[in-house]
Amino acid sequence: MQIVFSTQQWTENFFSSDQKKAVESLEGGNILHFPQLAFALKPEEIKFLSPEYADPQAKNIGYNPKLNVLWGAQRLSDDERIKLKAMLDRFSQSAYNLVRNLLPHYVNSIVMARTSFRPVEISNRKTSYRKDDKRLHVDAFPSAPNQGRRILRVFCNINPHGEDRVWRVGEPFEKVANKFLPKISNPILGKSALLRLLKITKSYRTLYDHYMLQIHDRMKADEHYQINADQQELRFAPGSAWIVQTDHVSHAAMQGQYVLEQTFSLPVSAMKNDAHSPLRILEKILKRPLL
Repeated sequence: MQIVFSTQQWTENFFSSDQKKAVESLEGGNILHFPQLAFALKPEEIKFLSPEYADPQAKNIGYNPKLNVLWGAQRLSDDERIKLKAMLDRFSQSAYNLVRNLLPHYVNSIVMARTSFRPVEISNRKTSYRKDDKRLHVDAFPSAPNQGRRILRVFCNINPHGEDRVWRVGEPFEKVANKFLPKISNPILGKSALLRLLKITKSYRTLYDHYMLQIHDRMKADEHYQINADQQELRFAPGSAWIVQTDHVSHAAMQGQYVLEQTFSLPVSAMKNDAHSPLRILEKILKRPLL
């Protein structure tokens, strides 16, 4: 379900009633939609609206706002690299301002993660089923375990050709978990420590990460589920933005080109109601702690 806000400014000051509605809706598995919230590019940045700058070996162009590091880009002069970094840095700050003002309950705990620019048409991307974001899934990362922390993402469609970003949104997380958990076995003893030792994972893969990654992979692998699961199409027009917790909301990106995205990490303890978190839902179903 989409909860619509009429804001047109990334720095808008929201009423407390809107803040309450936003945090409760987001934690309840809804998408916060801002149909009139555009991210304006500077004249010298318009040139980056081309797939030619995206490294075909990378999924997206990525940026670390803390370290000022760019990756997944190609064919950039030194000056162009500086300008693209500046564009992504400005978006990351805009996304943070929006989250800070709309979701003040999170401000003291939320951590800014990476920024991404997605200039390639997603409907044409050929990849393995595990990396295919056109398949319904909840987010979980094989090399970067998040150890129960929430994945909150701010998206903005900056397409200059009037093309929507088209998503499919699936059934509630608890229903997804109840369907796939019975098919998942416990991890092999010592595997998480070995993965960390060999630096295959950036941090220790907890039981929570094991189950989330297995749910992610099994959702994408199940062709029958992809077709027959309860789902609806959502369209995000150019000049619009949306916020979603992608570890909770089953989603698939079907069409679209030129999207900016900022990821934030949020401890479960910072939630207004942590019973809605994937961590607590999985623990309830499995009847055991996962961290």
